[in-house]
Amino acid sequence: MRKTILLVDDERWVRTALKWTINMLNLPLHVVHECENGLEALDWIKNHNVDLIISDIRMPIMDGLSFVKELSYLNKKQDVVVISVHDEFQFVQQALRTGVTDYLLKPVEETELKACLEKWLDRQAKDIEIKKVDESLPSSTIDRVLQYLEKTPLDQITLKDAAESVHMNPSYLSQLFKQQLNKKFVDYLTELRIEESKRLLRNTTLRMSEIAERVGYADLAYFSNNFKRITGCSPSEFRKSAI
Repeated sequence: MRKTILLVDDERWVRTALKWTINMLNLPLHVVHECENGLEALDWIKNHNVDLIISDIRMPIMDGLSFVKELSYLNKKQDVVVISVHDEFQFVQQALRTGVTDYLLKPVEETELKACLEKWLDRQAKDIEIKKVDESLPSSTIDRVLQYLEKTPLDQITLKDAAESVHMNPSYLSQLFKQQLNKKFVDYLTELRIEESKRLLRNTTLRMSEIAERVGYADLAYFSNNFKRITGCSPSEFRKSAI
């Protein structure tokens, strides 16, 4: 998929030359719009998305530095490459401090433009890979935790042991669990315990204390209270209704 570029320069012939060169480089890039100054570019950006902006520093109405500064106030994040002449390097340094991605010197040479754009494309590709890894890590971690919960006897499960099974800090796992499944680890575990106790109440003749112990409750009263809070009836009432 081609990345989009906005060109911002008050000289039409410069924009035309840049667009022609970018097209000739045969990179996955496409110039989608051109603007004559920073203010015009800002107005356009408010209603359009673009991946990269190439902007001159010296322009009438709104120069490149003011444009970059105003751009930072918008809730959109675009990469910017500024173009300057040799004796304006102090402005380039100022632009770089405000978050500009890179710079080019006039007259813009084809080799320099190609190197700049290829470097930007490489960084984009790496950012996408990192983002994919970052997005997959939490879900894959939770999947492993759920597998651990599924195969481990309920009376042996603790948050600490679950965290150790995926080599993670318990408090971080707890936060991740809430973020991914929209419920606390302890609440999820309680639901598992109650579901298993319901199965045992329906299908076995085990005593209440034995069922409580089997699903991880050392205290029968605590088990009964939790069961009633979640199901709306006591374990004995549930067993009678299930007969």
